[in-house]
Amino acid sequence: MANKFISIKNLRFLLHDVHNVSQLTNDFEYYKMHDKELIDIMLDTALQIADKELYPYFQEMDHTHVPEVKDGVTNVHPHIPHIVKVMAEGGWISATVPEEYGGMQLPLMVNLCAEMIFQAANNGAMFHSALTSGSAKLILSFGSDKLKAEYLDNMYSGKWLGTMALTEPGAGSSLSDVKTSAELVEDETYKINGHKIFISAGDNNFSENIVHLTLARIKGAPAGTKGISLFAVPKYRKDENGNLIDNDVTSAGAYHKMGQKATPAMHLAYGDKDNCHGYLVGEKNKGLKYMFQLMNGARIEVGVVGAAISSAAYYASLQYSKERTQGRKISDKDPNKAPVPIIQHADVQRMLLLQKAITEGSMSLILEAGRAYDLSKVLEGEEKNKAAMFLDLLTPIVKVYPSEEGIRSVSNGLQVFGGYGYTEDFPLEQMYRDMRITTLYEGTTGIQSMDLLGRKVMMNQGAAAMVFFEKVNQTIEEANTHDELKKYASILSEEIQKLQKTTMHLSSFAMKGEFELFLADANLYMELFCILTIAWQWLKQATVAKQKMLTDNPQGDDLKFYESKIHTMKFFFHYEVPKSYALNTRLMDTEVLTLVEDKELIV
Repeated sequence: MANKFISIKNLRFLLHDVHNVSQLTNDFEYYKMHDKELIDIMLDTALQIADKELYPYFQEMDHTHVPEVKDGVTNVHPHIPHIVKVMAEGGWISATVPEEYGGMQLPLMVNLCAEMIFQAANNGAMFHSALTSGSAKLILSFGSDKLKAEYLDNMYSGKWLGTMALTEPGAGSSLSDVKTSAELVEDETYKINGHKIFISAGDNNFSENIVHLTLARIKGAPAGTKGISLFAVPKYRKDENGNLIDNDVTSAGAYHKMGQKATPAMHLAYGDKDNCHGYLVGEKNKGLKYMFQLMNGARIEVGVVGAAISSAAYYASLQYSKERTQGRKISDKDPNKAPVPIIQHADVQRMLLLQKAITEGSMSLILEAGRAYDLSKVLEGEEKNKAAMFLDLLTPIVKVYPSEEGIRSVSNGLQVFGGYGYTEDFPLEQMYRDMRITTLYEGTTGIQSMDLLGRKVMMNQGAAAMVFFEKVNQTIEEANTHDELKKYASILSEEIQKLQKTTMHLSSFAMKGEFELFLADANLYMELFCILTIAWQWLKQATVAKQKMLTDNPQGDDLKFYESKIHTMKFFFHYEVPKSYALNTRLMDTEVLTLVEDKELIV
């Protein structure tokens, strides 16, 4: 099979036509060094890297050279160091960083497109560089000048790598229960003691150093989340002569994972010899606030991984469906006729359309969030606040939809392949395993759902939700200018009104202080919100496609591309949007079935 795993044409359509990256590069000085031609060259370059350095090793990294700890050394696939070098030398680790720190000031929207290309080619190989970018940004945002001088150049060059270390054996997503301790030695230097688990890219056998951005509690700090501080804890620290020495951060073992085997997930022990030094990032007891910058960025990154794997699975399924012949049309009973390609069967078309709808809907959603981030950096006053609130609202949705629905997308791809999909002869079985972790990374779907309903929709008296509804209604108005789209604009308008009514119903429990009841079905609320958000993204894409058909008179492949966009939008509205009826019905139901405490009913 050919190695097509993503559509550059689709990414350009989303970036330039749907989400208008040119507004950023034309209107704001911070982004003006980039124009359409340069952005397209960068995407082409990313695809070349993916074709040459990532995709050829995708299955090999899963089947051989699985990371393991031997004699205290964590061995990774021998091509991983080269990938990190390519990412660093290409400027991808520091792409969105200001020029003064060696970055390109690239709009996040563009960088997200490049990341989708990389992740679609080999999602498991990208964590070393991606986590380094995120952890370095924390130091850039909140670290002292001394920390910046010590770490940033080394990390952006790929010489030193970085991780985020939150999770502990007794405190998974409940960060208020963090036990790792920090005791002042001098100035901003502390002795760190504790354990962190599931640390992606937490160790390797090739980088000069690894900097763990670690949450810990300073002795005497308040209980709960208010007493958590953030520390940079390197694997090796510098002595008084500037030489790197062991910093008592030990790899206690690597977890044997279901998928994404190219990147080790480590159990790290800090201070077994009482000689682990960490360096305070920012102010004491504000670590969780700082870490949320990295976590929110990581949640968007998880959405990128979900959309990228879904993309790779879709194009593998699409190609297979065109090559694989089996059966005949149901209306054709002549056994002497040759079998037809399976793409001609209605159910296969349904599964492919579902994969396309999930994949390209997710990608559009991700770029919507990227645009909000980019605008929040350069706008001022109330408009800046609106962009930031909108990004906050979208972040848990970006984390959840490409992850949860990505599983369904890849699963449908497996079904297209039939029995072959379950074998290692084709990549779908690996993609299915790789995809499964995305619903768990950076907070499970349940946690993201409670965040959406309990925090984001309600914050500032619903101000973020109002921004969301305003944007959706703007798209509805634009779609209403085209007769072919009016039906779908009307459907979305009605469903948004129902969502608002359901939101008011649920919020009434919060106003009465019945918070357990308020959040009991947050997961279903998230599912409803996701469906309508993606419906919005598809209506937006269809509106742009329709306009391009009217103004550009496209022919050939260009015409097929736009027609496919409109057709897939219709599929989403007819096959996915109707699920909102069942979700609204349950969310408005007053029967409580998951908060029974007076008797044991789950046996």
